[in-house]
Amino acid sequence: MSQAASSRPQRVCILGATGSVGMATLDVIGRHPERFEVFALTAHARLDELFALCLRFRPRHVVVATAEGAATLGRRLADAKLPTEAMHGERALCELAAHDEVDTVMAGIVGAAGLAPCLAAARAGKRLLLANKEALVVGGALFMAAVEAGRATLLPIDSEHSAIFQCLPEDRASWNARIDHIVLTASGGPFRGRAPATLGDVTPDQACAHPNWVMGRKISVDSATMMNKALEVIEAHFLFGLEPEQIKVVIHPQSIIHSMVVCRDQSVLAQLGTADMRVPIAYGLAWPDRVASGAEALDWRKVAALTFEDADPVIYPALALAYDALRGPPGTSAVLNAANEEAVAAFLSGTIRFDRIHNVNARTVAAVIPQRGAADSLESLLALDAEARRHAVQFLKPLA
Repeated sequence: MSQAASSRPQRVCILGATGSVGMATLDVIGRHPERFEVFALTAHARLDELFALCLRFRPRHVVVATAEGAATLGRRLADAKLPTEAMHGERALCELAAHDEVDTVMAGIVGAAGLAPCLAAARAGKRLLLANKEALVVGGALFMAAVEAGRATLLPIDSEHSAIFQCLPEDRASWNARIDHIVLTASGGPFRGRAPATLGDVTPDQACAHPNWVMGRKISVDSATMMNKALEVIEAHFLFGLEPEQIKVVIHPQSIIHSMVVCRDQSVLAQLGTADMRVPIAYGLAWPDRVASGAEALDWRKVAALTFEDADPVIYPALALAYDALRGPPGTSAVLNAANEEAVAAFLSGTIRFDRIHNVNARTVAAVIPQRGAADSLESLLALDAEARRHAVQFLKPLA
């Protein structure tokens, strides 16, 4: 049944409400108050921003990282006479993601921290809008099994995976018979065309200056190293049930074609649009309907050309790590993700150079080989994640 036929607004829990995806989601929701209602908002520590959102959207619950933060926010909510309960910690995230009154969960938390609430939402059978790619990169088969067991509706929000999803029929059982391979497009980031040897003095601000998209700092650095695309390769493997060789990557600097499906008859289906995350967010919120997203229409008169380049593995070595991870023991992609989170954090803090991020990632993946059973439960995955981080931190020390 479409949302238009529902008798009440869709109740939405937004994990990571003060991030770029969370704010874009709230922008779309604000355009359609008759269709969507904010039930819960979460943020790590941006109390002022979260309080402002509570004033506007009046959610029933908010979650922050610490008890102290929840107490502070709770006092402000009480003073403003808002009927919003302030909570804290991972348990609260999972509780709200699986809440009986929640219809839809927007998973916008960055990093492995989003895995537990995503699993909770999947097991509870929610409509899960997945912008947290780490839930699949780290959770892998465990996460997809939870989606199947809970009969959740999993809708990808990354622009590339949403594009693929929009090019496919609703009948997932027919996907394998239709798809020859998919093509994930990448802008090439802010350093496209620069030789790797020239990247040693890159600053965090330069790495975060994406030419087409407005994103958080961590994901912007990942785009600059192409690790973002590497993680999307892993994500596509689990989302669409594809083998590594069925997932291709090309550089498309204009970011107008968001990705393509090459069918078995060699027909190519593509989804095009402006570089605005509100488009896939609106699609996920309203699916199978379509609603206004607030994005600008694509102006064909300004599209001088659509160009494509090979994703050179010498310039973008992160891609090779992704394909190696998919061919490695289950859990290898979780190791890669953990190493990258530590390395990017070190770069953003000024501890290591930009061109050392790949070194840390490659060394960690080589050092931490998941053993049998390492990816069979949330606990084992988190233990593997912690082990990988310990190794990454050790590899970071000589580079500091």
